[in-house]
Amino acid sequence: MSATATRKTLAVMVLIPVVAALALWAFAWPAARIAPRDLPIGVAGPATATAPLEQRLADHDGAFEVHRYDSEAAARTAIEDRVVYGAVVITPQGPRLLTASAASPVVAGLLREAVTAQAPAGAQVTVTDVVPAPAGDPRGSAFGASLFPLVLAGAASGIVVTVLQLRRGRAALALIGAATLAGIVGVSLGHSWLGALTGDWWAEAGVLGLTVLAIGATIAGLAALVGKPGIGVGALLMVLLGNPFSGVASAPELLPAPAGALGQWLPPGAGGTALRSVAFFGGAGAGSALLVLGIWAAAGLTALLLGERRDRTAGAAAAAPAPVPAPSPAPVG
Repeated sequence: MSATATRKTLAVMVLIPVVAALALWAFAWPAARIAPRDLPIGVAGPATATAPLEQRLADHDGAFEVHRYDSEAAARTAIEDRVVYGAVVITPQGPRLLTASAASPVVAGLLREAVTAQAPAGAQVTVTDVVPAPAGDPRGSAFGASLFPLVLAGAASGIVVTVLQLRRGRAALALIGAATLAGIVGVSLGHSWLGALTGDWWAEAGVLGLTVLAIGATIAGLAALVGKPGIGVGALLMVLLGNPFSGVASAPELLPAPAGALGQWLPPGAGGTALRSVAFFGGAGAGSALLVLGIWAAAGLTALLLGERRDRTAGAAAAAPAPVPAPSPAPVG
């Protein structure tokens, strides 16, 4: 066996376990450390009545971010606007819990357990689901499982465009067209067939398409700038980090730091947040997530065009004829 073949064999033997370890860390670590971390919840009612509850919540150091509201109506509005995941309302008849299982069935269950455990002895906690999960997906299983196929579709579009060596407008058109069709197909399945999405059909399709475009354009743009290693870097960001750090199956505030925050700055996490907002909350809270998706998509397409321009410039320089040296003057004499 030649030295080159030996090095390649050793590289494969080392690289595959490293990738496997990285994938296990990225997927298993957040799932094994699910717990509330600055989880925004509301407390409503007279200040004298809510003070003991606020103190008990504060005793869970770093677990909850408590928002104070004067009335139940204000707390409901905050839930519908995606400011908080739920709220505890203190009434003369006892505490009432407002949840939003559409925002996260996991968080809704966690709040139900936490508030019930901290209620005074003998107190009956009434639970109201202000924004319930759809009947077709009451536990959010289909919604949580919908992200990974989108990530794969986006990554595949960027890789295929690179492998087929599409250039300039053709590459951009292929990415945009693939993302548009992927969004339509995704909503046809998730909304029209499974009933896991209940918002505006075209808004949902737009979010899904923009998510696929942001992922595909990023991978294609990186490949255009740095070559084949760009595909690996893009796949690492989107598949091995973006997907498990997205918090779609639970909530970003339940993931360990910095996974939850980092995931919202990557297209998979931003796409999941934007889709949940348009599907169940009329678009409330989708602004920052859509901005993140737009920045990734624009940056990827720009990198794609810049990389191709660099290649054309380099190719033109290589094809230019070498200068012909001037003839030497004839000797005198």
